[in-house]
Amino acid sequence: MAESFTHAPVMLAEVIEALHIRPDGRYLDGTFGRGGHAREVLARLGDEGRLLLMDRDPEAVAQAKETFGKDARVRIRHGSFAELAGWPDTAQGLDGVLFDLGVSSPQLDDARRGFSFQAQGPLDMRMDPGSGPSAAEWLAAAPEADIAMVLREYGEERLGRRIAKAIVERRAAAPLATTAELADLVARTIGYRERHKHPATRTFQALRIAVNDELGALDRGLQAALDRLRPGGRLVVISFHSLEDRVVKRFIRGQDATPLNRRNLPPVDVPASPLVAISKRFAGDEELARNPRARSAVLRVAEKRS
Repeated sequence: MAESFTHAPVMLAEVIEALHIRPDGRYLDGTFGRGGHAREVLARLGDEGRLLLMDRDPEAVAQAKETFGKDARVRIRHGSFAELAGWPDTAQGLDGVLFDLGVSSPQLDDARRGFSFQAQGPLDMRMDPGSGPSAAEWLAAAPEADIAMVLREYGEERLGRRIAKAIVERRAAAPLATTAELADLVARTIGYRERHKHPATRTFQALRIAVNDELGALDRGLQAALDRLRPGGRLVVISFHSLEDRVVKRFIRGQDATPLNRRNLPPVDVPASPLVAISKRFAGDEELARNPRARSAVLRVAEKRS
């Protein structure tokens, strides 16, 4: 069923340019999705090149095996990019790492996955449906204060306390089980405050991030990528909201930082920082007209020092 959903790779040309692909290089796509970026990377590899593919979503992994499983240059693993350093195939080092963050179009469009308030489905939201509690299970057990904190921190929802209180009151009678139930509850609780934006938008984003530990996984994945990158290797990350872009920006800047020497004091002798920021880019007008989901995409590129 997953094959019936399509996904347009965001900023494809920019990603390929940023990776600086060598025919004999070794590259990792930590968010395979439906393979749009991976296909273009593989097309530029020679017989000695290698492409490592990861995804938390078992449906994406099944698609990867069907599409690329017979190619001797490809290795495939089901798992989070946070665990990439534990994959023996990365131990030889990598010339490029790509993370395309957030939820994919097939996940959003498949009502069974529970990511979208625009279709009736189970309140799941897990990238890997076989791992951890679903959004419904988490909401059924979490303290009100924790729900409010998640809505505030991960959804930047000003009325998070009010929504959390309504959720706890509702579950006393019957736990929330579907996307429509949650979306309707949020709409009734806080009303329609923003034009062209559903009241539950921030709530759904916050719960998805929390259920999948997306920011924690990103922290671990960035460090693992840095550890596995060879000198001159590229880190390429596409983010779709300010929270994850902030994590990426701070990681790159933190690695790229050079201490300032104070006037009239001996220079500070510090080892060279491992990363240097290369660029920050956004989707162009032509792509935005073709793929509106690219409108919030931010592409950041860094290189490991030689």
